[in-house]
Amino acid sequence: MSKTRTMRFALAGVAFLALVAAPAVAMSPSKVGGATMYPDKTIVENAAAADSLSTLVAAVKAAGLAETLSGEGPFTVFAPTNAAFEKLPEGTVETLLKPENKEKLQQILTYHVVAAKATSDAAIKMVKDDGGEHNVTTVSGDTLTLKMDGDKLVIIDESGNGATVTQADVMQSNGVVHVIDMVLLPAG
Repeated sequence: MSKTRTMRFALAGVAFLALVAAPAVAMSPSKVGGATMYPDKTIVENAAAADSLSTLVAAVKAAGLAETLSGEGPFTVFAPTNAAFEKLPEGTVETLLKPENKEKLQQILTYHVVAAKATSDAAIKMVKDDGGEHNVTTVSGDTLTLKMDGDKLVIIDESGNGATVTQADVMQSNGVVHVIDMVLLPAG
């Protein structure tokens, strides 16, 4: 039997309130990029163990978001792999990691975070219930659109680019991670 609880948290100075259902059964670990992801560890702790997420972890640290994403949550994180970051124009990642670009980096990273724990089943149901696409507001205040491409969940950014969820439902103590194959960018 699941319990529902209300959670309050802040990210980048903005307070959020979310209703989440606590899992009724214990979750077993999964693997991302060969690293074991433990459901009793935070998003940051688990991501730091995955070689395929090292660019994301470096960006989270440079943006000053590691402590926040280690907090209670709940968070849904669309986590771009290193290969996803490599698809950006040459020099983009290096430029974003500079201290003078911290605000822009925070905006991009919080665009990958939703202030709730949304499993892929819940996301797919919302897409179906809404006639084929469902808009979600991210922590950055921008919008992502969820769609299906066959049996794959696709996340469309404000520029119309689509990231495919390559690994869904990596459970964390403070939320859930969905690994994606592209970096999502807010408009502008």
